[in-house]
Amino acid sequence: MSKRILVICGPTASGKTGLAIDLARRLNGEIVSADSMQIYRRLEIGTAKPTPQEREAAPHYMLDVADPGEQYSVSRYVREASGWVEDILSRGKLPIVCGGTGLYINGLIQGEDFPASGADTGLREKLERDWQEKGPAAMLSCLEQIDPESARRLPLGDKRRILRALEIYGSTGITMTEHNRQSKERPPRYDPVMIGLTWEPRGLLYQRIDQRVDQMLDQGLEQEVRQLQSEGLLLGTAAQAIGYKELLAYFREEVTLEQAVGLIRQKSRNYAKRQLTWFRRDERVHWINGAGGPERTLQETTNYLRPILYNDVVKS
Repeated sequence: MSKRILVICGPTASGKTGLAIDLARRLNGEIVSADSMQIYRRLEIGTAKPTPQEREAAPHYMLDVADPGEQYSVSRYVREASGWVEDILSRGKLPIVCGGTGLYINGLIQGEDFPASGADTGLREKLERDWQEKGPAAMLSCLEQIDPESARRLPLGDKRRILRALEIYGSTGITMTEHNRQSKERPPRYDPVMIGLTWEPRGLLYQRIDQRVDQMLDQGLEQEVRQLQSEGLLLGTAAQAIGYKELLAYFREEVTLEQAVGLIRQKSRNYAKRQLTWFRRDERVHWINGAGGPERTLQETTNYLRPILYNDVVKS
């Protein structure tokens, strides 16, 4: 069975969802989301989650798979998303992975075997206590004794990665350096064709981001956040999502509404820049400028895909 998948990636507000739906119709495809915030139930407007109408236009998977406040790891995403990819392939359809979370996309393509978490064994809790009691320098020194390469690479303040490196070694007896080396040597699980959407000049993308923020507010983003807050659902990672975090600060009267909206726009632009930096490093990505409009974007993408994908499914 072919392991070919199509990936639509790129920055926020670049039009990935619309293009993925159009391609799903042309290519007999089904869409697997790769968005780290659209996995959460009830976070609709602020995550720009596909609407019910868009989900009717093409099957979507990996939306609404976790409760707000629930910890959701890359390893869990890879496990659950690959299950849907395999299901789509088994039915003779084309999986279209669509999203802007680079870690999710890379993990899914590679089929990474992530080390087990130490949460269930109590190791993670112990490492957290050690960090508080001994301090960052002592924990980094501990890592240096078992995995000097990772210790040299990680800055002193990177608590999450330092503790994760110690957790991996404590759980498996294998260093993070060795695990990463083994992962790179293993052939990818899937054969991706990758399309990156951008908007050039960059200012056009930032205009789209600002317009999207305005649209989210018109659709009731403030009310959505208030409702989730009133139910005690905005916890953990979900509470840090762009749009939600800033409005929560407004509710606490730490900023004005105007300031909160300005922060949402600015952080969304900063996020788009980081996404572009991430995907620009991947030489497999073929970039399409969306500034010509959705019809032209679809046609340029189809022209690129025609000689690569199955000629009998790429329709004019």
